[in-house]
Amino acid sequence: MYKETGRTGDNARWTSRSVGSRLQHSIFYALIGLGGRKAAYMVLSLVAFYYTLFRPAIRKKADPYLKRRFGTGSVLKKFLNCYRIYENLGKALIDRAIIGIKGPGHMRIICNDHDLLLGLVREGRGLVLLTAHVGCWQAAMSALRVLNTPVSLLLHREEGDVDLHYFEHSGGQAPFRVIDPLSYLGGVLEMMEVLKKGEVLSIMGDRVLGDAKSTIRAGFLGDPVRLPVSAYKLASVTGAPIAVLLSHKSGPDCYELTVDDIIRVPHETGRPEEVFRPYAERFAGTLESYVQRYPYQFFNFYDMWEEA
Repeated sequence: MYKETGRTGDNARWTSRSVGSRLQHSIFYALIGLGGRKAAYMVLSLVAFYYTLFRPAIRKKADPYLKRRFGTGSVLKKFLNCYRIYENLGKALIDRAIIGIKGPGHMRIICNDHDLLLGLVREGRGLVLLTAHVGCWQAAMSALRVLNTPVSLLLHREEGDVDLHYFEHSGGQAPFRVIDPLSYLGGVLEMMEVLKKGEVLSIMGDRVLGDAKSTIRAGFLGDPVRLPVSAYKLASVTGAPIAVLLSHKSGPDCYELTVDDIIRVPHETGRPEEVFRPYAERFAGTLESYVQRYPYQFFNFYDMWEEA
């Protein structure tokens, strides 16, 4: 159930396709159906150990982040850090599947900032949810139905990916509208339409997909990375507030969602990307604070810093 993550395109540095085969995924799905979370977690511990010890190419994908987050250390320490982050990634994927196979009632999603989000939606200018590849973002999406507002998600699904989204296990429709960032004009017209209707738009703020020109450099864990600026551009044109919404696993069957920051971008139409640097840096600072608290729940397995 492991994922390879990275940039797609002609000069691909990463891919969102799963490392595992369709059969391997089916085995985990069967374990969840028969034995639940505990059975799947037991097998996961062995799989995570295997990938960490015997798959150096996979282990190497975590190095850029782990080196900056934990610094240098013994071989054993590096091994344990790598094992823990892949184990946590596996748990996030299992938990995502549990929501679809067992039902939402088998996973507790706590959002103490529910009223805050509702207040932002009621402003009537739309709401941009700026998220990241941390915790279990699909758990967050499953909880947004309480806003009673249509949700659209900027998401690219690679052809050949065998890892199912949680709603696909039951054969149901996606609870959110999917906008492909590799579609015409990067989906900008569709995203503008969503916000003008006063609806919710969710965008990942920590990974570049599409036109690398629409990025800005910001410091993260001591070195610059490139972050997309689409969320800040959209907010500047529409007046929509940006809520930085991050999730973390807080228990065996529980995730917590928190609004870690609210960003309001003044009208900046026609200005170069550089004008959005303060907002990208603010997001990067929020993300850095997150990984200080939950270092093994950050799931960008490629060299973000090399791209900058």
